[in-house]
Amino acid sequence: MKFKVLVTKEELDKRTTELAKAIERDYKGKDLVLVGVLKGGFIFLADLVRKISMDLSIDFISVSSYGNSTESSGVVRILKDIDSDITGKHVLLVEDLIDTGLTLKYLKELFNTKGCASVKLAAILDKPERRKVDLKVDYSGIEIPDKFVVGYGLDWAGKYRNLPDVCVVGDGT
Repeated sequence: MKFKVLVTKEELDKRTTELAKAIERDYKGKDLVLVGVLKGGFIFLADLVRKISMDLSIDFISVSSYGNSTESSGVVRILKDIDSDITGKHVLLVEDLIDTGLTLKYLKELFNTKGCASVKLAAILDKPERRKVDLKVDYSGIEIPDKFVVGYGLDWAGKYRNLPDVCVVGDGT
């Protein structure tokens, strides 16, 4: 398989550090729970929490809207729900990529019914030109073009999550 690097690991690290500092500033003194959206968001979440110098909790939710396709079906299925009681807590949903926005809009609405103090979104990658819904990304990482990407947690049919950079599959055209 051929890949073309779109975002380097150094760029990802720099932006993750900037996002961590903004999160620290905004949530200082608050009860914060970071909810990683599995499977893709786990690498960004791990890098992000190591850069945040404050007490926080971590949980995970697993959803599917892609299956083995490169296009979102638009139907969000919860495969694993969180284990924590988040009532009264500030929740930050941590995702690898905001594409159509359908999954994160659904999750934000779901978490808003759980009695949280607040629900915000963080994503290391953003494809705003693909957006199908109006969605505010509170902590937006790096804007990328409408290309199918893998690496840094992003996969293609379960593979290539371990690439350190974000890469376009093929020659990048």
